[in-house]
Amino acid sequence: MFYWVIKGILKPLLRAMYRIRVEGVENVPATGPAIIAANHRSFLDSFFIPLVVRRRKVTYLAKADYFKSWKTAWFFRGAGQISTEREGGKKSQQSIDIALEVLREGKLLGIYPEGTRSPDGYLHRGRTGVARLALAAGVPVIPCGLIGTEEVMPKNAKMPRLWGHRKVQLRFGKPLDFSRYEGKERDSFVLRSVTDEIMYEIMRLSGQEYKDEYASRSATVPLPESEAATSGDVGLSEETLAG
Repeated sequence: MFYWVIKGILKPLLRAMYRIRVEGVENVPATGPAIIAANHRSFLDSFFIPLVVRRRKVTYLAKADYFKSWKTAWFFRGAGQISTEREGGKKSQQSIDIALEVLREGKLLGIYPEGTRSPDGYLHRGRTGVARLALAAGVPVIPCGLIGTEEVMPKNAKMPRLWGHRKVQLRFGKPLDFSRYEGKERDSFVLRSVTDEIMYEIMRLSGQEYKDEYASRSATVPLPESEAATSGDVGLSEETLAG
């Protein structure tokens, strides 16, 4: 209930303030499980996407840090977001398992395959957690391109910009069907191929230039090969809800 109350309050406010334009939202299925995979440019991305999706709730896996203080925990719990640890290894696998349960319940799951907000405006190499989920759950992936959200609230900003007639655009692509890879969610080559296909569609929708490097929180640097092999094949997102 709290989710719909917040959406009802924020929707007219944000639409009026930021002149939100939406394309292709009809590509989000009216029923059944699916993954919405988007580029990540702003803290507010996870507000704008649920705002425009019609009559369905979008669930994100939020960092456990946001549930440690009552000041933020009540909001995230009320909005139906799920607390997860993001420290790699077993905890990353736990995030995968929780996300799979969300999909098996027939819900929409929101994911940012880059793993964090873009530090430089480029679209970065996707982590293959999104592919693992799509193949393991047998669900379609809806690519989404966000445009202009970084102007509303840049990465290091504490508060959104409330004035200035800024424009926000969300573009949803056709559902991507990966059923041809059924049973291959452990095949690293398949996972990379699926992830790259998703990222290509996000790039096309967002209009961003692509960098074949994992995004860093502080700078655009490639991960070492040993780290890239593990985090790329497991990670969902370091900052799925409030990156």
